[in-house]
Amino acid sequence: MGLKALLTALAAATFVTVSDTAEVARTQAFPGSRDTSVTVSGTGVAYLAAHQKPDGGFAEAGGSSSPELTAWAVLGLRAAGGGAGSSALSYLVAHEAELTDVTDVELAAMAETVLGRRPERLLTRIRTARRPSGRIGPGVNSTTWGVLALRQAHEKPPRAAIRYLVRAQRRSGGWGWSPGGAPDSNDTAAAIQALHATGIRGAPIRRGLAYLRRLHNRDGGFELTPGHGSDSQSTAWAIQAFLAAGKPVPRGAFGYLHRMRRSDGSYRYSARYVTTPVWVTAQVLPALARRTFPL
Repeated sequence: MGLKALLTALAAATFVTVSDTAEVARTQAFPGSRDTSVTVSGTGVAYLAAHQKPDGGFAEAGGSSSPELTAWAVLGLRAAGGGAGSSALSYLVAHEAELTDVTDVELAAMAETVLGRRPERLLTRIRTARRPSGRIGPGVNSTTWGVLALRQAHEKPPRAAIRYLVRAQRRSGGWGWSPGGAPDSNDTAAAIQALHATGIRGAPIRRGLAYLRRLHNRDGGFELTPGHGSDSQSTAWAIQAFLAAGKPVPRGAFGYLHRMRRSDGSYRYSARYVTTPVWVTAQVLPALARRTFPL
């Protein structure tokens, strides 16, 4: 969801296997300057749907359902015009008490809302996580997602939270996971969407987009931080930020995502890695559908 979660997933990443050689060759065969018209992959939607468990939750292959991944899958499917059924909503509601991190509460609240339920218990937890500084929860990321969750539920976020996010912007123009932390593309793109959803325009948005442009690589993709290399999730987040701001998506970004699609409909994390494909695909689908948060 942000830098912390992404680094955790990368710690478990596996290198490309021999069976992926053809896919790697395909990703390298497309010049980054060439853009491709990309629409939402029906197979991507089908891939996610195939990873819904009998309990209604979603899981990576061989894994168990989790409310966090289920929430991401719901948001991806709904953005792409798909559905997760009432069983996903029942699963999320049944596992609300297991959510301990504020950001996970906010994510689940967004997912339940797009499934047609007003998640009052989760919204109450978000409201009670406000701090005198305007922060919601422990950091910048949790404040961003608190604003998005409240807007998704058609609530007006506290002005103090909006001011906190504006003040949290780094001199580089980006936002990080925590106060004073190094900025990254994912948290920056999420903050741009949150601020835009509250009516913020002007310098904060322009500076944020300028930061993202500096993370745009020749292959068309965007990277998490400088020198990290392009990846699908960072590219999808950046696309959403530009769409939210009403600005042209940088050349090659959609084409990069097109090249990351695998034959089973899932999306590679990058040209080098295939990891957590359900999570990656769930985050790619909203960008391909040209949808921004809140949905």
